[in-house]
Amino acid sequence: MKIIVLAGGLSPERDVSLTSGAGICRTLRGMGHQAFLMDVFFGFPYDADKLEEVFSLPGAGLEIADGIKTTAPDLDALRQSRPDQSDCLLGPNVIELCQMADITFMGLHGSIGEDGKLQATFDVLGIRYTGPNALGCSLSMNKLVAKQIFKMSGVPTPRGTSLTRKTKDTPLAELGYYLPLVIKPCASGSSIGVYIVHTEEEYTEAIRRSFDTDMEEEVVIEPYIKGREFACGIIAGKALPLVEIIPKSGFFNYENKYQDGGAQEICPPQSIDAKTQAQIQQAGEKAFEALRMDVYSRADFIVDDEDGSFYCLEVNALPGMTPASLLPKAAKAAGLEYNALCQRIIEESYKARY
Repeated sequence: MKIIVLAGGLSPERDVSLTSGAGICRTLRGMGHQAFLMDVFFGFPYDADKLEEVFSLPGAGLEIADGIKTTAPDLDALRQSRPDQSDCLLGPNVIELCQMADITFMGLHGSIGEDGKLQATFDVLGIRYTGPNALGCSLSMNKLVAKQIFKMSGVPTPRGTSLTRKTKDTPLAELGYYLPLVIKPCASGSSIGVYIVHTEEEYTEAIRRSFDTDMEEEVVIEPYIKGREFACGIIAGKALPLVEIIPKSGFFNYENKYQDGGAQEICPPQSIDAKTQAQIQQAGEKAFEALRMDVYSRADFIVDDEDGSFYCLEVNALPGMTPASLLPKAAKAAGLEYNALCQRIIEESYKARY
């Protein structure tokens, strides 16, 4: 098959995406597919009459992936570095090459890629792609909308509220929430911009920092739950074995997620009994269905240290596919090696839509 692996983009999770995409691309090529890694924002400037050559280029586009830094990328600098200075989020030849491919493998994380806009564009243009549909991506990307759907569908989730740029100066006392709290972006991932605050000073600073960038229009506020974190991968509506995440310090933030030794990941978990694991898996499947997802995703949970209650924090439409990512580890525990996982995602995508 001719496959474009789409990654990168103007997202704080850009580095993670490129690393995911590189792993996917190498694996697909090793399986005999004509795969090519392309940055969705920078595209691939190439002569229009020679685009067919791209699928057989020896480098396969892998030179654009150079690892994950300890901090999120400078998106303003990336915008300024694009040669054509276009405001379009899709680079040169992205649409053309994806139309030529048998399928586009979505290696994207964050805004463009997980918010459903690109999936909707591809649906209109008749471009085949992997991963969840446009609606599932859109619903899951907005954490407040997802939380409201969870509540209606019987999926346990922490209560929460939100602030926008217009309401960001609302005093904490008027919100009806009490410290400690979690402040996080309404539509972002990889725990970028997440703050745990214990004082009003920390709260005020976290809100200020959240709105200081040009990316965030809304932040979610939730009660802080001290507990153990678990990831529940889901393929075709069925849960994989859980992965327990034990950060080396603090919580499972950007650095702990993607740097070697940042966290211990145990699959299957040893700290909770089989009954609780099964209940979390069932809740993960219910969340997947409630958000109208298909193909695959990953639901994140926390188990309260005080009473053992568990809560779904969010569902990731396109979870990481790096060597350190949770979904491949869960799939391996279920007997699905990385190459088989990539092939399964393609097959399930065809079953779901094509």
